[in-house]
Amino acid sequence: MSRWSVLGRGVAGLCVATLLAEQGESVEIITDETRLAASHWAGGMLAPWCEGESAPAQVTEWGQRAAGWWAQRVSGVTHHGTLVLAAPRDRQELIRFADMTQAHQWVEPATLEPQLENRFARGLFFADEAHLDPRQAMQQLRETLTQRGVDFHRGQPVGKVIDCRGIHAAQALPSLRAVRGEMLILQSRDVQFTRPIRLLHPRFPCYLVPRDEGRFMLGATMVESHDSSPISARAMMELLSAAWTIHPALAEARVLESGTGLRPAFSNNVPEIHYQDGRFYLNGMYRHGFLLAPVMAEKLMQQLKQESHS
Repeated sequence: MSRWSVLGRGVAGLCVATLLAEQGESVEIITDETRLAASHWAGGMLAPWCEGESAPAQVTEWGQRAAGWWAQRVSGVTHHGTLVLAAPRDRQELIRFADMTQAHQWVEPATLEPQLENRFARGLFFADEAHLDPRQAMQQLRETLTQRGVDFHRGQPVGKVIDCRGIHAAQALPSLRAVRGEMLILQSRDVQFTRPIRLLHPRFPCYLVPRDEGRFMLGATMVESHDSSPISARAMMELLSAAWTIHPALAEARVLESGTGLRPAFSNNVPEIHYQDGRFYLNGMYRHGFLLAPVMAEKLMQQLKQESHS
């Protein structure tokens, strides 16, 4: 049995620690409580087919394993698919999205979400996709790890290091860049949706993800920037305008929270595993943290197993 020190308490670090602990390894997680992980601001969409619109093919391929991985380890994985919409003036965006993706069908949106009524004539339904609440999922992983004896602390690592610190590892990984995302948490008692809704737009496509107690996560802008300051007024107005387009009643929703996260990404927006200076690095999740962290953690386990036998 080896001793492992996982740096980072975001989704990548928790997935790696979970698989190590399941294999009976000794694990500790080194945390920095002064910084929130980018995954704290995630939407929680397990949507490999939708991501095929702009992501490399391996994102769609690898991401298809995510929902099953999460469902085996946490509660709250919802398999209601994803609904993709566009305002009538942007219908060409919907056609383009259909051409760029697979595993969807054309639908009348109100047949899936009755509250949409007649606001959208056509939409794309990705029936095989799922979603979860990221914060609840990470909390459940933490609780399971604690029960397995995994120690969370801010001290120095005592085992072999696996660095999953996201953008905070940029000094060791010069090819890593930051991609800023902005989000809102809304609460509405007047609107109920059962699945994530993606609204297409030529300039600011967004998504609305239902959570419990009438809450929705509304996000997210993608800006090539290392700026981690609070959400901009422009981004907030664009996001709220998009919410109104989905359903006017969301204009009366309460803004419970706003936030920004710096997503770590390599040049091709696909995560990678590196080994240098005596430690492993798992990084570059871009906007696919919950979708790809499980499979990347599995790939790391395979690599560790091969090296232990070499």
